[in-house]
Amino acid sequence: MTRLSRLLWTALAVCVAGASRAVAQQPDPLVKLDPASRFAIEAMIDSAQVAGLPWRVLLGRAQEGIAKKADNRRIVAAVRERLARLRDARAMLGAVGDQDLGAAAAVLEAGVKPEQLAPLKNPPRGRSLLTALTVLGDLVSKGVPRDEASSAIVKLWQGGAADADFMGLFRGVERDILQGLNPGAALQNQIRQLPGRAP
Repeated sequence: MTRLSRLLWTALAVCVAGASRAVAQQPDPLVKLDPASRFAIEAMIDSAQVAGLPWRVLLGRAQEGIAKKADNRRIVAAVRERLARLRDARAMLGAVGDQDLGAAAAVLEAGVKPEQLAPLKNPPRGRSLLTALTVLGDLVSKGVPRDEASSAIVKLWQGGAADADFMGLFRGVERDILQGLNPGAALQNQIRQLPGRAP
């Protein structure tokens, strides 16, 4: 599992679902930050709450930096970057859940362009973007060109691919890369093996 995948499946799923529990356990989860940095992060969290964005993702981002003993300025910058990407994701995707928004923000940080997420806007009720976005981020992290990766994921999504299809695609690409194919060729090789859904 790649770093981005760990971020999406743990820092998103866990932080979005369970950060309130962490807050309850720690009266001040940002206590290790200097006052100016803590104030800046709290202000960004307040801004996210007002905008209806998943503020727990920002708290989780800050806590991740604290756990890694990162410099306070870098933690503030990382939270600021995540907030900006959350806003971009909301603008592109519309009314989606907190996990989907958090996943989209992480993918944008990985270098995917906001407009490349536009075709995923307003997914059908009950259908989550989390797996598709996680795989998109993982493909990019493996060296697949961003345009090719986003195009493939969008076409699969629009073709009704299930979570298992996305995961199978990534595992196949990863296997082909290990066998010597360059990442772009590995993606195309796997796409050809998905009849009826190939871009």
